[in-house]
Amino acid sequence: MTKKYFEHVGSFLRPQELQEARAGFEAGTVTAQELKSVEDQAIKDLVDKQIAAGLEKVTDGEFRRAYWHLDFFWGFNGVDHVQAAEGYHFHDETTKPDSASLVGKITGENHPFVEAYKFLKAYVDQTGAAVEAKYTIPAPAQFYFELIRDADHVAATNAVYPDFEDLRADIKAAYLQVIADLVAAGLKTLQVDDCTWGTLVDDNFLNAWGSLTGRTAEQVRSELGEAFLTLNNDVYDNVPEGLLVNTHVCRGNYHSTWASSGGYDPVAKELFGKENVTEYFLEFDNDRSGGFEPLAEVTDGKVAVLGLITSKEATLEDKDTVIARIHEAEKFLPLDQLWVSTQCGFASTEEGNILTKEDQWKKLALVKEIIDEVWK
Repeated sequence: MTKKYFEHVGSFLRPQELQEARAGFEAGTVTAQELKSVEDQAIKDLVDKQIAAGLEKVTDGEFRRAYWHLDFFWGFNGVDHVQAAEGYHFHDETTKPDSASLVGKITGENHPFVEAYKFLKAYVDQTGAAVEAKYTIPAPAQFYFELIRDADHVAATNAVYPDFEDLRADIKAAYLQVIADLVAAGLKTLQVDDCTWGTLVDDNFLNAWGSLTGRTAEQVRSELGEAFLTLNNDVYDNVPEGLLVNTHVCRGNYHSTWASSGGYDPVAKELFGKENVTEYFLEFDNDRSGGFEPLAEVTDGKVAVLGLITSKEATLEDKDTVIARIHEAEKFLPLDQLWVSTQCGFASTEEGNILTKEDQWKKLALVKEIIDEVWK
């Protein structure tokens, strides 16, 4: 079994000075270099705080991004930053309409995330602490999902790639190029964030998508599920030897609200049995995530990281209740294949969730306390 670590899903609330610098950059009053200087210092401060909190794998908090996923897509050659007809619809809010659309063939050379990771890795090494710098990117399936987001996106994608197999090949090559460059820079743990599986368990999404495409809900689930699994494993099966690939399965995390709902049951065999990753960071912070029964599909050698501590609100969970839920999950998966973390990051977008920076550290301290007590 792979050694398990105290680590966070990835994103942290942006400090005020970073928010102000990003707003100034958008307004044209702050230069790119001035913004980078603010980002650099904010990341250093965050790494120091993560180390002090006992985290064994640390991130840059996604401080150089506006979105957990779109900034990565914009870094590919052949992809343009566009405005969609409407933003993503969450339970209580709609996001800004930022999106990514194709303007040419997709390639992964000179992706800006590689330099961002080099900075993180260099500073972590400089601290001398026995911690690892991990990095988070969105899943290949998530990229494809963005490219077929609506009719305009489909038209733009088909204009460049009339044949899906050509699109599939270039997504694979672009991702593997970026991953190879990250590994060359010292990356050992890659976390791939993925909301696509969260949509496939939501009947409202399936019915809506089906009505647009003339398919039943089950046809949508089957066809998209096969495409998502294929696109992801195209990459996961071919990463450099020695790279640990984990995934975080999310149902949406924007300003403390959510986008989809449903248990893992309908996708468990594909997700837990066939996707070639080592650890699954899973939402289990409320009843929208369903029960633990689907964990029985997690195959040997894999770990289910139970997201029992919510990152969406400040209220601190009762430790004994969380531990009881871990033992409930143990009925379906052995304890040595279980772990615990927050359900998601604290700021999947730059807006952040509705809690304070002090709250986020209290949440992580609780995670550490539970790990120490349950797994000793």
